[in-house]
Amino acid sequence: MSEIESEIEGFILAGGASSRMGTDKSRLRLDGRTFVELVADALRSLTGRISVVSSRPDAKTFGLAVVPDTHENLGALGGLHAALNACEGRWAAVVSCDLPFVTGELMLRLASFLRDDTEAVAALQDDGRPQPLCALYARAACLTVAEDLIRAGELRPRALLNRVRTRWVSFHELSDIKGAQLFFTNVNTPDDYARALRQAASPTMWEGVSRVRPQGNKQ
Repeated sequence: MSEIESEIEGFILAGGASSRMGTDKSRLRLDGRTFVELVADALRSLTGRISVVSSRPDAKTFGLAVVPDTHENLGALGGLHAALNACEGRWAAVVSCDLPFVTGELMLRLASFLRDDTEAVAALQDDGRPQPLCALYARAACLTVAEDLIRAGELRPRALLNRVRTRWVSFHELSDIKGAQLFFTNVNTPDDYARALRQAASPTMWEGVSRVRPQGNKQ
């Protein structure tokens, strides 16, 4: 692990209303585990310091540190701000819980693009759209920008990425990793979940994907 990677903390955004799903997305299961557990599994490839950003009373039952989502009415940028504000390291690896197909290999690849003069690393999906909720953010630079955006009423996380020195990672730079076509599958509705269950049930879905089993959260 590089010196830069040793300064990463992981944060799982799980504070959304889940209004389109009709139930708490963070508690949905694939491969026998909740979405939060799957994302935590991926983040453990980078760090043992992992927190859930949520104001739900039962968030502590995930067995991870909990960061209150103090801006839960501000959507994903509010959760991102809470993560950056709580981060004690140089970098925050932030992943939304409704991206259950992220893997440790993906997170390691993104982290490999960290440089001293970089303020964020974010992927571009196969359709060219940015994915700001599976990204790495430099705390010092990005926290200030997040606060400025909230004050201005600009609540799109991609606006933050456009304001800092972001290393955009093309999908081509990720496509050789096992499971790449599903990395950014966003599960927001019951139909999305049904489709994800079918994909997860494929006999080859998890072949070649490393699994980091929980060893307790390092503080």
